[in-house]
Amino acid sequence: MYGAEFERAWALLQEEGYTCVLCKEEKVFTSRMRGVKPLLSWYDQGLDVKGFSTADKVVGKAAAFLYVLLGVGEVYAQVMSRPAKMVLDTYGISNGCEEEVDAIRNRANTGYCPMETAVWNIADPEEALTAIRQKVKELNG
Repeated sequence: MYGAEFERAWALLQEEGYTCVLCKEEKVFTSRMRGVKPLLSWYDQGLDVKGFSTADKVVGKAAAFLYVLLGVGEVYAQVMSRPAKMVLDTYGISNGCEEEVDAIRNRANTGYCPMETAVWNIADPEEALTAIRQKVKELNG
């Protein structure tokens, strides 16, 4: 299912301590930012990552919607929520994970991730983007 580009992305994620890696042919984009920050940043920059292979530490539903908007070809995560998997499946993005969970937990492990919660009842990527931006604004208050 996964080819050389995915293998390269996964190796970089594991070996170099990145949180997110996108690979396609000679192009490689990496980040050490946490949460949805790298994806939102790449989206806002208009980065062309259509069809890229992606390795990520944690993919919740918010990240899945951002991957849909970015147009990546495949996503593999260390941890992925079931709602994220459903979003990726719905939009035809190949996906897999080391561990599938009901929902992504917040960093303090006291409840659900605020991004996961922000898009929990949303089915449209553009609507999700609006909710993600609002939540980021609230958190950065």
